[in-house]
This record gives sequence, C-alpha cells and structure tokens, in this order.
Amino acid sequence: MSPPPLKLPRVVGHRGAATYAPENTLASLREARRRGATWVEFDVKLSGDGVAMLMHDDSLKRTAGLDRLASATPWSQIQSLDAGAWMAPRFVGQRVPSFVEAIACLGEEGLGANVEIKPCPGREAETARATVETLRKHWPARLPTPLLSSFQDAALAAALEAAPEYPRAILIDELKDDWRARAEAVGAVGVNTNGKKLAPVMAAEIKAAGYLLSVYTINDPDKARALVAMGVDCVITDSPDVILAASSG
Repeated sequence: MSPPPLKLPRVVGHRGAATYAPENTLASLREARRRGATWVEFDVKLSGDGVAMLMHDDSLKRTAGLDRLASATPWSQIQSLDAGAWMAPRFVGQRVPSFVEAIACLGEEGLGANVEIKPCPGREAETARATVETLRKHWPARLPTPLLSSFQDAALAAALEAAPEYPRAILIDELKDDWRARAEAVGAVGVNTNGKKLAPVMAAEIKAAGYLLSVYTINDPDKARALVAMGVDCVITDSPDVILAASSG
C-alpha cells in the first residue's frame, strides 16, 4: 500500500511550541495551536517497558529531572515525573505524555503531526513498530495523515514494512550525495534537514527529484523567508507565530 499524497503546511511547531512551553508536553502542543500552528512535530520514544511516549533525549535528566535512561525506566515511574518545572514555575506539574495522550490532544486541538521516531540505541525497529501500531489504533480519522520521520534509517525501514500506508521523511542533519539512495531505500516522500546547513543547489536537487522538503529548527524570520525562496515546503520552528507572521508578510 502506497502512502496517500501529502500536503504539508508552510509552518510546523517544533516539539509543540518549544519557545513558549516545555517541549514534547501537552502544554506545548496546545500552545502551538494557540499561536496559529496547524501541525506540530514531536518525538516518540519507548519507556523501558515499551510504552510509546513523547521524549527527545535518551536520558530523562534534562526535561524530566531523573538521571536515568528512558530505556531503563518503566512507564509507571516516567509518568510521575515533572516535565515542566525546568522551564518555568507556571509549568510545574506537566507530565511526560504517552503517545496515546498526545494523539488525543491533537484530536482536541485539530492538529496534524510530523511524528519523529526517536529510538534509544538498539530499539529502532521496536520503536517504529510501536509508533505505527499506536497510530493505527488511535489516530483520529478527521485529522490529516501523519508524516513519520527519523534520523534512523532502520526505524523508517521498519515503519515501511509494518505500515506502508503512512508517508515517511528521512531526517538528515547535513545532506550528502547519498541522500536520494537513503530516501529511496525507505520509500520516503520527503526530506527533513537542518535549515542552517541547506545550500540552494541541494534544495533545488531535492525539489527537482519530486520530494517534499522540510527544514528544522528555524526561528529567525529572515532565514525562514530565504529558505522558502529556495523552494522549502515546510519550516519547523520553536516559534510558530513568529514564522507564520514572516511567511504572510
């Protein structure tokens, strides 16, 4: 089964709206919507006992205050951690959300999603399978089909095998000559790359090959405008309101 045609918005909120609320929390997803985003990007990782949750780092220390690896910690312990206290007092009590909870929030807010599969080392296929199984069970039919992305080619390959109906984008920090071979190997429809490193010639090559082109993490309006002029389809940003204003101005 081939993925359906995908139309990305010009602006996607990074980890929700990470400038304004603790990343990868329900508060951040809601804040992105409040600031005009229609899609968000966030990271899905597995707890030690296999629960899909929103978390970027392999360690829980930076965003949840526990100096342990996510892969060594059960969900019952992770879900009791405070994921907001590190940012500001008003976010004290924000929990690490499960992927199921995040999907429910997206449904309430009417948000589409770029779901980044963010496996701990050695859990690439397992994390991909858990991600797509959760999407199949819980994704609201009224929302646009989500885009799966990952820096780990093995995770995207596992997602392709388990659920080919979900479109995929390969994440590459710095594009090299093998970008297209890697994209073709996982059946990707898009390329997500570091906007600060993207050269016009490479942007033109990607677009000429028929791929959707997204860039992260761009918070500067002038840089966003320059990237759109290069042919970029989607700007992923911590400050969706700022970049939306720049793209409409």
